[in-house]
Amino acid sequence: MSLLRGACGPWPQVRAAQQDYVQRTDALIGREAAQLRLLLELGGPRVCPVAGVRRGVLFTESVTGPSLAQLLLDQPQDSATLLAGIFGELRELHHPAAVERLASAGAIGERSIAATFQRKFNGLSGPTYVQRLGADRCAADDREEVVEALRQVVVRLHRLRGRVLPQPHRRVLVYGDLKPEHVLFPDGVDQPPVFIDPGLLLAQTTVGVAKLISRTVLTPAASRPGMETGKQVVHGIGVFAAGRMKGLSVKACRAWLRDGLVLWLMDSVNILTTYLPAPAELPLPAQGTALVGRAVALARMLDRISADLTTAGGPGAVRDGALDYAQAVAA
Repeated sequence: MSLLRGACGPWPQVRAAQQDYVQRTDALIGREAAQLRLLLELGGPRVCPVAGVRRGVLFTESVTGPSLAQLLLDQPQDSATLLAGIFGELRELHHPAAVERLASAGAIGERSIAATFQRKFNGLSGPTYVQRLGADRCAADDREEVVEALRQVVVRLHRLRGRVLPQPHRRVLVYGDLKPEHVLFPDGVDQPPVFIDPGLLLAQTTVGVAKLISRTVLTPAASRPGMETGKQVVHGIGVFAAGRMKGLSVKACRAWLRDGLVLWLMDSVNILTTYLPAPAELPLPAQGTALVGRAVALARMLDRISADLTTAGGPGAVRDGALDYAQAVAA
């Protein structure tokens, strides 16, 4: 979208910059290929082998089978088990030895929720970016509500952001692009799934949990599967999140919940504000088009949860309210 609007200069300049970038040893595609090879060496989680890298394009072996996104809609009653199983497949990444295998230069910090949020909504450009949301995509009345709601959400999240920055001694390898459509089951749900687009970064495990929850909420929000399916999927999210807090002290549970809620909101804002400012001439993926169509409902959900987070209420109460809001959007 920035390219179409000329933010990066004329097309010849963009092409030249692109050619320079793909030749760099630290280019994103090179790091992702290296990460896939590392995961194959670690023996888990299961990923697709790299076929090669050419002219800035990463080729992997083909993987077929239903995705987690499809299973959540087809088997919503199993959502908690599916989400817990997926996260359990990542346990090898959370060991100190795995962290040591990935040099800092090999991490893909571009997948960081907080860093993406800060990049989008930093300084003077942030308010301008919000003001242009939905200009080509939303009806005038809807756009006014969405822009105002997201403006408030961004302000609140900036205030809360400093409390969720990961501390170095707590960092592990996190699957930075963890989302339902990036997990495939070529051999059935009883066999280990295959993960694509790793985006490994050094962060707290809460980052991976928050991204999975955020994208899982957006899955039924985009597809509108019906009230019962949406209710079951969101219930599964609640059970999954509760399972992640087992064994934690009361103080640690409160901190985990607060961090997870803020990161969930940041990620959902990042996704929604990627699609909303798209020019009319830019084709969007099906999910992007669907989420733009739900922009009002999603903005209201984000507004209400972020408002609850800024009140004196405890994180537990905010979590319960957040799940209720998510259920309404997912139905």
